Amino acid sequence: MTGRIPTYHPPPMPASDPQKSELLKGTLDMLVLQTLSVQPLHGYGIAQQIEALSGDALRVEQGSLYPALERLQKKGWITSKWGESPTGRRARYYTITAAGRRQLGAEISSFDNMLVAINRVLRRT
Repeated sequence: MTGRIPTYHPPPMPASDPQKSELLKGTLDMLVLQTLSVQPLHGYGIAQQIEALSGDALRVEQGSLYPALERLQKKGWITSKWGESPTGRRARYYTITAAGRRQLGAEISSFDNMLVAINRVLRRT
């Protein structure tokens, strides 16, 4: 034995698609709430819906989505229950609450105000 401690080397991360943007900080909660305002979905379905509705411009990583879902649930803005996915697998389905709908309205308003301010700085309005 040489006294060396083996180290773990994670596999290389796949190259990111340069066409897909990371979400702006603070927008994930709003996008999840908006997506759930249409219909209850499981986590993977939420990510797919955001990607599809953004024209494949936005990607929601699992490492961001599931902590966000947990956070939204703790705040009482969404609820969840186990159900069966279209593929027959067990999946947790998330539903927006009345408090979540109120929060969504507040977040959209705040986001709209931020966009106006950014456009002013960019002199586009």
